[in-house]
Amino acid sequence: MVELARCSRQHRIIIAGSRSPALMIGLHQRGYYRVETIASCGAPRGQYDVALVDWRGRSIRALAATLDWLVHFLGSSAVLVVWIDSQERAGEARLQSVLERFGFQIEVGTRSPAGCGVAACRRDPAPKAAAA
Repeated sequence: MVELARCSRQHRIIIAGSRSPALMIGLHQRGYYRVETIASCGAPRGQYDVALVDWRGRSIRALAATLDWLVHFLGSSAVLVVWIDSQERAGEARLQSVLERFGFQIEVGTRSPAGCGVAACRRDPAPKAAAA
């Protein structure tokens, strides 16, 4: 997931999903110290550069509800990485639809026996200034 996000140790990372505590510990062991889970992240202010969402074993509908809350923690140029089960191909299409609904576009993806992962960025990362 870290490779999909192309993040460095200086990026602020937020993690969501049932495996988030273990993932956070693993990242700390690899030198990523600016990592928090959604349980410890505080108020949403757009302060995170990367979101890692391990959504294996959960529904896409539940993912949409989590993203509705999570996107407020991400900066305008943040990368969102989502990992889902790969048993059903329809899940990938639904994932793309959900990400597009929240303004994200899939940039890169990967598939393995453990699941399917995608990295997405905001379609319009810089808000346009309003005309006077």
